[in-house]
Amino acid sequence: MFIPLHDQNPLRVIPVQVTTLALIACCVGVFAWQLGLDSHALGAFQSEYGLIPAQLLGAGGANVNTDSWSLKLGLLTGMFLHGGWLHLLGNMAYLWVFGDNVEDAMGHARFLLFYLLCGVLAAAGHALLFPQSYAPLIGASGAVAGVMGAYVMLHPRVKVLILAFSRFPIQLPAYVLLALWFAWQIYAAVTASSVAVAWWAHVVGFVVGAILVIPFKRAEVALFDQGTSH
Repeated sequence: MFIPLHDQNPLRVIPVQVTTLALIACCVGVFAWQLGLDSHALGAFQSEYGLIPAQLLGAGGANVNTDSWSLKLGLLTGMFLHGGWLHLLGNMAYLWVFGDNVEDAMGHARFLLFYLLCGVLAAAGHALLFPQSYAPLIGASGAVAGVMGAYVMLHPRVKVLILAFSRFPIQLPAYVLLALWFAWQIYAAVTASSVAVAWWAHVVGFVVGAILVIPFKRAEVALFDQGTSH
């Protein structure tokens, strides 16, 4: 519905968003690997490295060893897999626009930990809500949602240029854009008839990011654009 293109928010501390760029490169690299697989191999790859809630939790009659690290690692590795070009590009667009300023507020290493933690907790939330699902959970959406939650806590008033409905360029304050995005995730989660899209993972990731930004940001970084104007 909304594709972010650019925000009016320069970096203040770090010269380059190294972690954000590295995360984008990893996701693109893994997707390039996926493109070289046939449909059977791709399905096996996504099942092995994505998160399958029923296997992780031993629900739905799944006869598995829930102590297996390979199952638990799906919480982490699944966020670097994507199901198609639109899935990848949508996530990377949001990470590109909002990730640099959140990284600027935290520093490179703390931002990486924050990103991964948001993704893991979002995936875990999805698994707990759908413990009998055998559909592999893949994609960076939960982690990126965490970045968006952090951004709106840090820079709610920053103007963001977006492409609305894939054709109309408009500017909106970040809090308006991200509130609309969050409301859509909740609506879709409540009305969805299947788990083809992990809407609740997006919701959980956003909330987790909005909370975790407080301990993860540098002490001198203010919330809600306090002391700045945009």
